[in-house]
Amino acid sequence: MTPKIIPMKTLFFLTTLLISVSGLSQDRITGKPFVTRSEVIAQHGMAATSQPLATQVALDILKQGGNAIDAAIAANAMLGLVEPTGNGVGGDLFAIIWDAKSQKLYGLNASGWSPKSLTLEYFKKNGYEKIPAYGPLPVTVPGTVAGWFKMHDKFGTMPVEKLLQPAIDYARNGFPVTELIAYYMNLSSKRLQKYPGFKETYMPNGHTPRKGEVFKNPDLANTLETIAKGGRDAFYKGEIAKTIDKFIHEQGGFLSYDDLAEFDAEWVEPVSTNYRGYNVWELPPNGQGIAALQILNILEQFDIKSMGFGSADYIHVFTEAKKLVFEDRAKYYSDMKFSKVPVEQLISKEYAKERAALIDMEHASSKYDAGELEQGNTIYMTVADQYGNMVSLIQSNYRGMGSGMIPTGLGFMLQDRGELFSLEDGHNNVYAPRKRPFHTIIPAFITKGDTLMSFGVMGGAMQPQGHAQIVVNMVDFGMNLQEAGDAARIRHSGSSQPDYGKMTDSGWLEMESGFKYEVIRELMRRGHKIKYSLGGYGGYQAILYDPVNKVYYGASESRKDGQAAGY
Repeated sequence: MTPKIIPMKTLFFLTTLLISVSGLSQDRITGKPFVTRSEVIAQHGMAATSQPLATQVALDILKQGGNAIDAAIAANAMLGLVEPTGNGVGGDLFAIIWDAKSQKLYGLNASGWSPKSLTLEYFKKNGYEKIPAYGPLPVTVPGTVAGWFKMHDKFGTMPVEKLLQPAIDYARNGFPVTELIAYYMNLSSKRLQKYPGFKETYMPNGHTPRKGEVFKNPDLANTLETIAKGGRDAFYKGEIAKTIDKFIHEQGGFLSYDDLAEFDAEWVEPVSTNYRGYNVWELPPNGQGIAALQILNILEQFDIKSMGFGSADYIHVFTEAKKLVFEDRAKYYSDMKFSKVPVEQLISKEYAKERAALIDMEHASSKYDAGELEQGNTIYMTVADQYGNMVSLIQSNYRGMGSGMIPTGLGFMLQDRGELFSLEDGHNNVYAPRKRPFHTIIPAFITKGDTLMSFGVMGGAMQPQGHAQIVVNMVDFGMNLQEAGDAARIRHSGSSQPDYGKMTDSGWLEMESGFKYEVIRELMRRGHKIKYSLGGYGGYQAILYDPVNKVYYGASESRKDGQAAGY
């Protein structure tokens, strides 16, 4: 059969059309071609959360004269309703707050401790090699509500009743579920619907809500109303605490009324490193925030800018730095009330130089040891107000929706953070009563003179990797706030976890689409095992204060339902 010859004029038209369509699908008049949207810019306030309804709740509070702390509490309560796949009042909370009045950063650790009556001996006696992911045993005290009131007592201006009212109204009257949340709720239901209360709370029509369906959670509305009227003690010392105690013990667990009543969140000092002139701030352990600082310190030993974004050299150095740091993370990071964590040494420049010297630019390492020293789904959100205050806040139940434990009639699931304890004798993170487990959720902040930036990248072990990539994208590669979040990310998995011993091979280097094939081929030549993954690259939100123009810039995550909005 003779092939049909396409006239040159037609061929030219089709080629031009193809180039135009392909260019218009990604091209932008300004900024990088991969960016999904422009930065949001506003004078008086800004909110960036992972769900548009929560962002709007935060803005409403700001417009009523509330400050960033008020708006953050209101938005977080709302997120527990509209995004139960990542957080809720049954989880923990961490925050870094910039107080404009004192010109100071404050750190908040609102992570709960383990039950007093549950011991390491119990796990060993019953043959556990690790703490289960679901059920009553991994449940620790939920710290979120204590965190709200700690923040509010120090910085809040509007009554808590007013801050929780939007979430109460939406819980009672309903809201349309987004495509992404519908997907994750359905996914969670496959493993959680066997637990009591799940179907009643999240499958009222025999299935989890589908995209666009209006979902109501009247039990959660009642719980939030109880907290709004009775304050912090209504949760930790009232009927809610008694209900949690009764339910967990009926399920064979140990969390008690006393564990709740005697718990409180606490203020902690943020720690920082200077990366090429920018002060990057994180919270100290039991969280993994200092891992981001350690990665940045190692990267600072290399000329990252000249390597270029997306280059094999940059990705190789970043991955090797991550491997080095995560060995330290596995060995040292834990509740500092139980173990001496050498934070100052871990984030020192001298230590970074020693560790950086171990990186071979031609070969991916299959094994690093921790340094010898003297001794997921989540939500991230940030708010800034007209007074100059900023809040960087992260909150989670762990493993998406949590433990599967929904106390009778309360409308929320308890977290399963206790799974992250080690059962190895002598380990820094070994299980003990009234101890806070190693934590993955971390808020971040950057300061340089009067320039301020609150940001975070949710997503388990991705978080410190994501934090470091955002900083490098902006500082070394000159990206703006939105570009830094939209740029293709990498995620290395396979380094030591807190309780699984040393890395045994090079792990997997997971790469989003957008990296050149010749780069991937070169990384494989150096010994990296490459794979593509659907998701797992985190969820980013950020606010930047520009002291020159006196405006806020907002950026949000295009991979999720995120929205940044200002006024």
